[in-house]
Amino acid sequence: MENLRLPLWAGFFIVAWLLTSQWSSDYATKIEQPAQPTAQTRQNIPKEQTSKAALELSNSLPTLPEELGSRPSAAQETKQKLDLVVVTTDVMEVSINAKKGADIVQARLLNYYPDKKNKTQNIELLSYGENSYHYLQTGLLSLSGQPEPNHQETFVSNKARHAFTREQQETIKASFRWQPREEGTNIEVVKSYIFKRGRYDVQLVYEIKNKGSKDYPFVLYNRLVKKDIETERSMFDVETYSFNGPIVFNGESYEKKETESLEIPATETHTSGWAANIQHHFLVAAIPEQGGPFTYGVDADKPNNLYRVSMVGDQPSALPPGRTAIATTTFFIGPKVQKQLRETAPGLALAVDYGRLTFLAVPLFWLLEKTHGIVKNWGLAIVFVTLLIKLVFFPLTEASGKSMAKMRTVQPRLKALQERHKDNKQALSQATMELYKKEKVNPLAGCLPMLIQIPFFISFYWVLLESVEIRQAPFFLWIQDLSSRDPYFILPILMGLGMFFQQKLNPAPPDPMQAKIMTAMPIMFTGMFAFFPSGLVLYWLTNSLLSIAQQWRINRANT
Repeated sequence: MENLRLPLWAGFFIVAWLLTSQWSSDYATKIEQPAQPTAQTRQNIPKEQTSKAALELSNSLPTLPEELGSRPSAAQETKQKLDLVVVTTDVMEVSINAKKGADIVQARLLNYYPDKKNKTQNIELLSYGENSYHYLQTGLLSLSGQPEPNHQETFVSNKARHAFTREQQETIKASFRWQPREEGTNIEVVKSYIFKRGRYDVQLVYEIKNKGSKDYPFVLYNRLVKKDIETERSMFDVETYSFNGPIVFNGESYEKKETESLEIPATETHTSGWAANIQHHFLVAAIPEQGGPFTYGVDADKPNNLYRVSMVGDQPSALPPGRTAIATTTFFIGPKVQKQLRETAPGLALAVDYGRLTFLAVPLFWLLEKTHGIVKNWGLAIVFVTLLIKLVFFPLTEASGKSMAKMRTVQPRLKALQERHKDNKQALSQATMELYKKEKVNPLAGCLPMLIQIPFFISFYWVLLESVEIRQAPFFLWIQDLSSRDPYFILPILMGLGMFFQQKLNPAPPDPMQAKIMTAMPIMFTGMFAFFPSGLVLYWLTNSLLSIAQQWRINRANT
């Protein structure tokens, strides 16, 4: 029965290998929905009118802006042509196109780089670039045929650049004014973006004044337009297996929208939802006012390699004459920093894609984060959390280790039984069971710690791969990025040696062929782990060293 270790190791090997070749994509993580703020008073306007406006909006799929000409990568030239207003905070730089709806069309993260060794280029989440076309379209839709401040309208700004001017300043407000040119229309709109120091959530506030004599019914809409670029997957780059595309949150769980299969637009209505485009460690999310219904849609223009994620208010507001209304949307444009995601919107932290073992990965990351706050090094945090996990399961692994030590002591007698009953398998099986019973040995006990480690291993894999907090985080010496492989393969080799010595402390399978296979396991795992994130290899190496120390102590006590 001790031979069950072989299929367990083989099963673990298969599971771990599949982790590098396929992303767990079809799942939805549930969260409890907290109480939502009360929506503002709405007027009962026929839903068909709203749906018609939403349909008209969805039919205006944009193409690459003509203003860019043939040189979209020339950032300065682009800004001059588009008359962009630039806002610079301590963590991001965004550009707003005043001539096209006063929308954010470019966003650069000042503290994140595609390559840690090359800090001349920043991560760009929103862009007019030809190969990275991705920007926002926002506005108000008029349901009475009156002029509307949509994403095609021209706004006016009295300032071309915004930045923090003093250390005590915590917010930046960039405002744009719109007033229709048609005579007899007395609607005035001020569109403002509010940026906060150290944060990636941006609040968009519309202040709508009705100076006319008739009601002004309107709905708010937001839209993400992105060029759909197919990513070539590589087994040597696990990041290429992360989902890159739109997701829609319905208030409890979110669904990934595969753009390749979008033959017809997909629409759904939610009262406490949001939508986003995610790309591994980063996302651009639009969170409309909570409590009011919005229709979410995802559609694609395959000939132009574009897709859109849109959200349109489903319950219009009617602004009476002489009154002012406020409409808001929150955008998150930045890395998936979990603390900020949790503070920005309910369920937004689910954009960190931990897979089916989220229930284990979330507390593991919380423990890592708290430990990092003390030791100030993510590698040390991984070592200490591994030690804590080992301590939690110490009674179980202690009992298992004692059983393995007993198995080691009865190994010579097992071999004698094999020689005695080599021609009678039934008699060998019966004699082996009697020996186990007499010596009170449980051959399955040695497999139990391995079964426990498998879900923690997978959870750690997703935590290290998906948590932007660990992205490009250094450890010591040659390990300068815990989220990528060891450049010199030193940690995988040490891990393989650790597995080899750990095997020597345990009884070998009685079958010679199985013993050879088990001996080859450290070599196989070394080759596989060579391309895993070095933080994961560090976890497994630490776990192996602790297991070796524990089993060595147990073996000495039982000899």
